[in-house]
Parts: sequence; C-alpha cells; structure tokens
Amino acid sequence: MSSLPEPAHVIADDAEALKVAAALAEEFRHGAAERDARRRLPGAELDRLSASGLLAITVPAGHGGADVSAVTLAEVFRLLAAADASLAQIPQSHFAYVNVVRRQGTEAQRAFFFGEVLAGKRFGNAQSEAGTKHLQDIRTRLTPAADGSYTLTGIKHYSTGALFADWIPVLARVANDDLHVAYVPRDAPGLTVVDDWDGMGQRTTASGTVRLEAVPVPADRVVPHHLTFSGPQLHGALAQLLHAAIDAGIASGALAEAVTFVRTKSRPWFESGFETAAEDPLLIQRFGELALQVRSAEALLSAAARAVDTARGHLDDDTAAEASIAVAAAKVAAANAAVETGSSLFEVCGTRSALDALGLHRHWRDARTHTLHDPARWKVQHIGRYVLGGTKPPRHGLL
Repeated sequence: MSSLPEPAHVIADDAEALKVAAALAEEFRHGAAERDARRRLPGAELDRLSASGLLAITVPAGHGGADVSAVTLAEVFRLLAAADASLAQIPQSHFAYVNVVRRQGTEAQRAFFFGEVLAGKRFGNAQSEAGTKHLQDIRTRLTPAADGSYTLTGIKHYSTGALFADWIPVLARVANDDLHVAYVPRDAPGLTVVDDWDGMGQRTTASGTVRLEAVPVPADRVVPHHLTFSGPQLHGALAQLLHAAIDAGIASGALAEAVTFVRTKSRPWFESGFETAAEDPLLIQRFGELALQVRSAEALLSAAARAVDTARGHLDDDTAAEASIAVAAAKVAAANAAVETGSSLFEVCGTRSALDALGLHRHWRDARTHTLHDPARWKVQHIGRYVLGGTKPPRHGLL
C-alpha cells in the first residue's frame, strides 16, 4: 500500500507528464539491475511514482486530472519500461481500472475513486484465474447479501500490483454470469495477497495470488463491467496499448544497453582489423537491423495511440475497430522487437555480456515473460481478417 506523507502532486498537462516520466525513468534505471538480481520489490519507487502524480494523468479534467492523450500515456509507459520493465508493468492494470470507473462508474463512484487516484492511491488487479477452462472462464463470485451489499469469494493468480495496492479491482461474476468489477480495499477482511510470483522475468512485479474468502463489498464499490462490451469500446485497445508500450520500452532499453556496452567494454574481433568493436562493419550492420526493428515498433506504437485518441473523439464501431487493429499491430511488432533485441544483445556484445553479475539478461527475460500475456498469433489473425474481409475484431477486452 502507498505510504505517502502528503497528497500527490497533480500533473497539469501532457507536457508535464512526459517531463516527469523522463525524470523518473532516469532515476529508476540506476537500480533496475540490482532490484532484479536481488528480487527487491520496488515499494519506495512506487511511492515515488504515486507522489509524482503520474498515476492520475488519465483522470478527466472535470474531476481535476490532466486527462492526457493516449499518445502521451503510451510514451510514459515506454519511457518507464526502457528503464525498468517490472516497475512499468505494475501500474498497467491501475490505468485499465481507472478507465473502467470512467466508462461504467456512477457519478458518485467517479468522484470518489478519481479523488483517491489524484491523492496518489494505487489500483492493483485480481482478474486472472489458474486451472479454469480458458482466460474468460471467471469463477470468482459476487454473492448478494440481504442488505444490498455483496460478498466476494474466489482465488486469483498473476495479480500484478495487488501487493502494492490501496484498492484491488476484482473481476467477478454475479448469479446470471454478468461480469462486474469489485473495488476492494487492500486491507479488507477475508482478502489475502500472497507474494508467490517466481517468474524468470519481470521478477519484481509481485504478480502473486489473491485469496478472497467471503470478502464484504458495499454495493457502491461494484461496477457493471459487462456493459463495457455491449457497444463500441476502447477498454481492450487502451489496456493492450500499454502492454505494447512496455514491450517497445524493453526493446529500446536493451538496444541502448547494447550500444553502451559495445562502445565502452567490447573488444574488436581480431579479424576485423579495427581498433574498436564499434568500428566493425558487421556489428554496424547488426545494430542497424536492430535499430530498424525498434524504430518500427515505436512508430506502430505511436500510430496505434493516435488511433485510440481518434476513436475517443468519435467512438463508433468503425473507429473502435480501427483502434483495436492498430493496437494489435503495434503489440505484435513490439513483442517481436523486445524478444529479438533482448536476445541479440548477447550476439553483439560478446561473451562478457553473459556474466550474471552484469544483469543484461534481464531484458530478454522480461521480454519473454511479458510477451506471454496473450498470444500474438491471434492478433495477427484478427488483423488478417480485418484487412482481407473487413471483419471487425471481437469485443472481449484483449484487442
């Protein structure tokens, strides 16, 4: 949970958001390898993130927020992920569930929760479940009580951010199977967060287990999320845009570390005839290829964010579909760039780069872990159907 001594700073606009993100990214970069190596959870860093005001930049202007563009939000995540992909992953669901309140919350719910976010409070998540038939097979239940409140029962896995959260949004179904989100305080009775995440990458996200045993939930803390998908929506596009930004950030961070390493630490191959590794034409060629892949991912990310902004200005079936497809393209390209650059770092840097003490392997481990969130092959399928047959993507929150 956040432990801020005073309310968070309130960011005024897009320009300030980008400036703050760049400064924090530079600060977070210095300890990233050590946090990964020791699996030191970034509680202090998250408090810095909360205090900076960055977690409130999508709060609507009418409620006192900066309401930044999707272009700005994606760039904020890219900057943070280039410095520390684990740290950038933690607030991804925070912004997704701020968006749920914006889309389906009542006026009273918006006023309350936007006030919490502006004060620096953090949303975690409890959505995925293990051992079910598929991702959408949500078995956690909201059961109505006689006084109009609910009780919440279930087990959630991969609950990124829950350990550090003030509020944990829980995806659950009611009796008729409609999907709702219950916003539960981190210290609610019957709620337990277990730090049991042991992934090979993104090691400090604490994406562990949330146990819910008859957790009491007032009616005014429940939002009808199923209504989000009854018409044109950007919930999935925005959430996936942030995932794409994290992948693009991992790619650019890995490339930057490879450049620094080759310039300062690599020896030239004896057959090259050059005094430095950076003069080797074969290395120059490979760096050019990697830079093209990273630049392509960044360009598609920017294009996707613009498509989301366009759809926000005029939301209908066509603009929502175009935004989802643009985000899918960006996600596929960014995922490929992150994995390829994280792996090729060792190819261009040489034997010494594989030393465990250097921590350069975290880029590939983070990329390989993060890109498993949802299969790129299905995004390619939806892109192909849209291009060839004009088939609009489905409304299920993952596009």
